[in-house]
Amino acid sequence: MSQAMMSLVKQHQECDDQLNRVEAALHKADLASAGRNFRLFDEQLEHHFRLEEERLFPAFEKATGMTNGPTVVMRGEHAEIRQLRDQAMDEIEQGKVESALATIDTLNVLIQQHNVKEENILYPMCGGSIPNLMSVLGMGGCGGACSCAA
Repeated sequence: MSQAMMSLVKQHQECDDQLNRVEAALHKADLASAGRNFRLFDEQLEHHFRLEEERLFPAFEKATGMTNGPTVVMRGEHAEIRQLRDQAMDEIEQGKVESALATIDTLNVLIQQHNVKEENILYPMCGGSIPNLMSVLGMGGCGGACSCAA
């Protein structure tokens, strides 16, 4: 797997770890910590989704011509994940610990299933289809603005 794809997998792991911190805080009924950690999770998740939706998916679609393939499925799953994320955040803000835990459990399952598809199907396809992938994702030493990432 390319360095670019490994970076995306690492982002998956970081989001998972952050969501686990939220869950641990909720189990302790520490709503302040749960809220802080959930906001961090939200930032990480949105950064990752934007990277995929604004850079990776369009590059894959351009390189392969597949505009009704796996990226459509991934965008749909991103929408489902965002909906559950918003629900969990509302529950945390309202102090509904048990509801938030149940929603986060569902969110965790959906994210894990989603990540397996990306990591085992889409990312390998991207790695083999998109030239200069590090540059496309803005992951070069200069942020992808020059040829150093190529």
